Amino acid sequence: MYEYITGTLTEIAPAYAVVEAGGIGYFINISLQTYSEIEHNEQVKLYLHYIVREDAHILYGFASKAERELFRLLIGVSGVGGNTARMIQSTYSPTELRNIIGSGNAVLLKNVKGLGLKTAQKIIVELSGKMVDLKVDDKLSGTKGATVINNETYDEALAALVMLGFQKTASEKVLKKLFKENPDLRVEEAIRLALKQL
Repeated sequence: MYEYITGTLTEIAPAYAVVEAGGIGYFINISLQTYSEIEHNEQVKLYLHYIVREDAHILYGFASKAERELFRLLIGVSGVGGNTARMIQSTYSPTELRNIIGSGNAVLLKNVKGLGLKTAQKIIVELSGKMVDLKVDDKLSGTKGATVINNETYDEALAALVMLGFQKTASEKVLKKLFKENPDLRVEEAIRLALKQL
């Protein structure tokens, strides 16, 4: 129904963005991939996927059509909902995901919160042929923007993990370890690494 939204980014967190367009603020669920692409922008264009449930109308936004296409492939697998697909995309970059699916590594894929081994195997079986055609543009490897003060970065990463459904104490433990090893971590890097350990 909705193809994309262009507007002013009025609020952003690693799990969502609020985009004002035509005087209306739209709450849009995003992945870490999209967060890292748009976090420093004032004006944004997000490609949308709209999900209507009995109890909610949910918008998911993506910085690129390729990321949205990957999301749609994931939710096309039985047992994978919007939040699980977003969690997969936040845990692994498109290139990592393509490699995991290509090599059939269900054990690595099931490390994503809320994903069991059977569902991970199902994703690999159903998407193994489709991932080859998908144009993957993995921009997360480059550094982008200024490094935030460590306390602020830590707090933001912790808030995002709690928002994604992880226990605060477990998240704090993992984040403290990560920041001890690398004090200059950016928010999205810290969350991505923490997701692989939680």
